[in-house]
Amino acid sequence: MNHTTPIRDRIAGAPISWGVCEAPGWGHEIAPARVLGEMRELGLRATELGPTGYLGARPQDVREQLARHDLRLIGGFLPVPLHIDPALDLTEAVDAITTLAEGGSEVVVLAARSADGSYDRKVPLSDQEWPVLLGNIARLQTVIRDHGMTPTLHPHVGTAIEDRASVLRLLDESDIALCLDTGHLLIGGTDPLELLERAADRVAHVHLKDVDTAVAKTVSAGDSDYMGAVREGLYTPLGSGDLDIPAIVGALESAGYQGWYVLEQDCALHGEPEPGAGPVLDVRRSIDFLAEL
Repeated sequence: MNHTTPIRDRIAGAPISWGVCEAPGWGHEIAPARVLGEMRELGLRATELGPTGYLGARPQDVREQLARHDLRLIGGFLPVPLHIDPALDLTEAVDAITTLAEGGSEVVVLAARSADGSYDRKVPLSDQEWPVLLGNIARLQTVIRDHGMTPTLHPHVGTAIEDRASVLRLLDESDIALCLDTGHLLIGGTDPLELLERAADRVAHVHLKDVDTAVAKTVSAGDSDYMGAVREGLYTPLGSGDLDIPAIVGALESAGYQGWYVLEQDCALHGEPEPGAGPVLDVRRSIDFLAEL
């Protein structure tokens, strides 16, 4: 990326927009060939990895799968229980980081996942757990940088970094860059525009979501589980929800952001969509909206 790259050339896809998720029991998983094929039909040239192993068990498999669809790998979401153990075994995480690096990725998107990997409960940290989390973040930052990539941390529903207080504390006590996810921030109680006013220089990667705030309030209040809310329409195509996406993108561009805008709008499927139907239609609407900016 350079300072002349227009927004339309910085739009990337993500398998989660097709319902492919690492969370246990998430729903039907569309095969990679269809997901990547539909990405290319939409004109996308880059994607995140999706769950480790989804595009292949080996880095070579991932590269070949992406090459068949003329797509490049730009990042990957990596949930790790960072607050559990100061001597956390990082073998699995390092394997995933290696796969991302060998696939040509630029960014690793860490999340401070819950102990069981679900996103349906709050994960409040004690004062004793915060140093554990920060120590493991620092360990993984070193590994990621040694592999030639940028480490980021993704505030996320159902993880240890979810609400506004934890996001601000992370900014104060760690130097890790942020993956700014507009939807997860809003649900956790952080206005994305306020965060950009405070710390736009900390944003190294962006996941764009639009949100139905009426559904989001049920998640924030604990009245519905995360996957259930997703199926109830928590996320909408860009421009049809309650977030001011043009203002967010404008604030990022004004601050000099030149990274990727990943269309990463979680959905959960009950079964295989008919050809030409399903998530691809929502992703197309989001691409059209963002391209007009």
